[in-house]
Amino acid sequence: MAHATLTRNDAAASGRKPARRPTGRRHRGEDLTKLLFVLPAILAMVALFGYPVVKNLLMSLQDYSLRTFFTGEAPWVGLKNYTTVVKDQLFSQAMTNTALFTIGSIAFQFAIGLALALFFHKKFPLSGVLRSLLLLPWLLPLIVSSATWRSILEQDSGILNRTLAGLHLINEPVPWLNSPSVALIVVIGVNIWIGIPFNVTLLYSGLSEIPDELYEAGQLDGATGWRAFWYITWPNLRAVASVLLMLGVVYTIKVLDIILGLTGGGPANATQTLATQSYERSFVDFKFGEGAALSNILIAISLAFAVLYLRGTRRAADE
Repeated sequence: MAHATLTRNDAAASGRKPARRPTGRRHRGEDLTKLLFVLPAILAMVALFGYPVVKNLLMSLQDYSLRTFFTGEAPWVGLKNYTTVVKDQLFSQAMTNTALFTIGSIAFQFAIGLALALFFHKKFPLSGVLRSLLLLPWLLPLIVSSATWRSILEQDSGILNRTLAGLHLINEPVPWLNSPSVALIVVIGVNIWIGIPFNVTLLYSGLSEIPDELYEAGQLDGATGWRAFWYITWPNLRAVASVLLMLGVVYTIKVLDIILGLTGGGPANATQTLATQSYERSFVDFKFGEGAALSNILIAISLAFAVLYLRGTRRAADE
């Protein structure tokens, strides 16, 4: 006992620290434990996201058709499927319709959603009940919503034309879904109706996070009304708005159910988008390789918007 004490004293006197046991084994155990916790999520992401994306990419480079299911043969064709779909006469129209559909839907969904969020942010009786009812369009399955709107917009028996005729606002039934010049606008309008609740929900939550003290301090400096919105509300809401717009673009650019339920891509291809073209190539013409090529173009466009968003948020964080 005395010898051990002397040894420690000698080590202290000489300025040397007593030897410690290596901790590498303990750190390896902790790293392994962390990996085991993360492993199920990694496996789920690989199975649910990674494999379908890789499989879709391989299909787009093969002559993958209905015959492949019987013969098991899918010859390698390289970029031929991409060349075929891009050179198709409907591709440019589908790209234009996709852009109009996405921009129109996102712009009006955000504007109306922001106005309603600001309205519900003011405390008044039954505001919670009205906000709950506002979520109904978002909670309904898309195919149910499109079927409901199709019955409303029917040219001869739809309730909208009957109401307008009863109010003497129209002399003839309006072909809402049968006119090439009107159908795309109507489809955009229905998609706006479906997407408004999502915008209201996120923007309202963002408004609720803004401290009331900022508005009180702003009133002392004369920031009221529009000035309060521009200098207090919008700067604090910008992060939520950017996330909302990015998610809206990624979601809207691939919308399929609404268009198929309302117009099926018609009339005269007036509502054809890249999503409907991909569906028709795959499950109507059974040209799965060309359908996969179109879906990969959609994925590339979505990735481009995601990269722009990430760069924008990183630049804002640096500033």
